[in-house]
Amino acid sequence: MNIPLFSANNLKKRFGGITAVDDVSLSVLPGQVVGLIGPNGAGKTTCFNLITGLYAPDAGRLAFKGKPYKPASPHHVAQMGLARTFQNIRLFKSMTALENVAVGMHGKTRQGVLGAVLRTPAQRREEQQVHQQALKWLHYVGIGTYSNHLAGQLSYGDQRRLEIARALASEPALLALDEPAAGMNATEKLKLRELLLRIRQDGTSILLIEHDVKLVMGICDEVIVLDYGKVIAQGTPTQVQQSPAVIEAYLGGLHHG
Repeated sequence: MNIPLFSANNLKKRFGGITAVDDVSLSVLPGQVVGLIGPNGAGKTTCFNLITGLYAPDAGRLAFKGKPYKPASPHHVAQMGLARTFQNIRLFKSMTALENVAVGMHGKTRQGVLGAVLRTPAQRREEQQVHQQALKWLHYVGIGTYSNHLAGQLSYGDQRRLEIARALASEPALLALDEPAAGMNATEKLKLRELLLRIRQDGTSILLIEHDVKLVMGICDEVIVLDYGKVIAQGTPTQVQQSPAVIEAYLGGLHHG
């Protein structure tokens, strides 16, 4: 039996009188792509924020690589091996694409502040290695030719790819993507699909929030559907598409979208 790479059990989160996440359980096995979908306001991003340390759950348990964890901060969670992107792009717009990816590698550098100030040979070697690795990740996601462009000058789709490159630069075991296809045209979405399948093939599991149901159903091994903070369906894409609860929640959208 496969041990989950990540698991969440009975997560709950309330904001005042509203229960945004209500007894949600999910898991991701090594090598899986798992999709988390649902109508607007279903609790998907709140669930992501609980998993990645932005929010503390009111109840429930989280485990990564078989070990329970309490997400003290996003930085702590990233150091464990769980990296994420955000629904709203969070790049350093006035820095280059290369510099943005290099920022994602700061947790793996050894030279401290003193080395950076004194510009020691060891610090310069490490900086060169970081830039080489950052360029590698830019090429991996397909935007290597834009390495010296300011992040704010990139197209919306390429900014999404840059976010993925920055997340991958921390070499996570699990990549959590919050609506990576948002703002992409049909051609960009096709390239994104190819990229996500390549990431999975290269050994990184993926947890995915996405409104493009066609994309989700085309790449996910398992799909979890939320509505009003609760899981209303869970299973393979085919099983989920045939669920009466899902059809009702989407008003038939899964079969026409």
